[in-house]
Amino acid sequence: MTPYRERLLPPIQVFLAVALVIPATLLVFLPINVLAGWIIGVGLYLCFFAALIFGSPVVRVGDDGFRAGRAVLYPSEIGATAAFFAENATAERGPRLDARAWTLFRGWVKPVVKIELTDLDDPAPYWLVSTRHPARVLTAIDSIRPHTPDR
Repeated sequence: MTPYRERLLPPIQVFLAVALVIPATLLVFLPINVLAGWIIGVGLYLCFFAALIFGSPVVRVGDDGFRAGRAVLYPSEIGATAAFFAENATAERGPRLDARAWTLFRGWVKPVVKIELTDLDDPAPYWLVSTRHPARVLTAIDSIRPHTPDR
C-alpha cells in the first residue's frame, strides 16, 4: 500500500492578496479608531487565512479507498486511471468533460487525474480531480486496487 495525502492549498499569492483586507479595514476605521482598525483588520485576515487553509479539500489514498474532499471511492469501484497535464488537463476540464462526471477542481492546481468507475449503478462515468502530483496519486491508487489472479 502506498499512502498518499495532499491538501489543495492555494498559492502564496492568494494569501498575499487576502492581506489587502488589512489596509482596507484601516481605511474604514481610521476616522473612528486606529487601534480598532488594526485589530479588526488583522482579525479578518486571520479568519480568511484559516478559511483558505481549512476550506481547501484533501485528496487522499488509503486502505479504505480514494478520497477527494468528502467523497469516497472504494477500491472495488476504481477502474482505469489516467493523468493529464497542461493543455490536456485543460481540455479534460473543459471541452472533453462529460457533464455526468464527478469533479473536484481548483484553479490553482492544473494537473488532473481521471478515475473511471466500475460501479454500473453510479451515474458518474468517472471522477476528475485536481492534484499537484498525478503520478504519485496513480501509484497509490494502483496499490489499493484489487488485483484478480491470473487463470
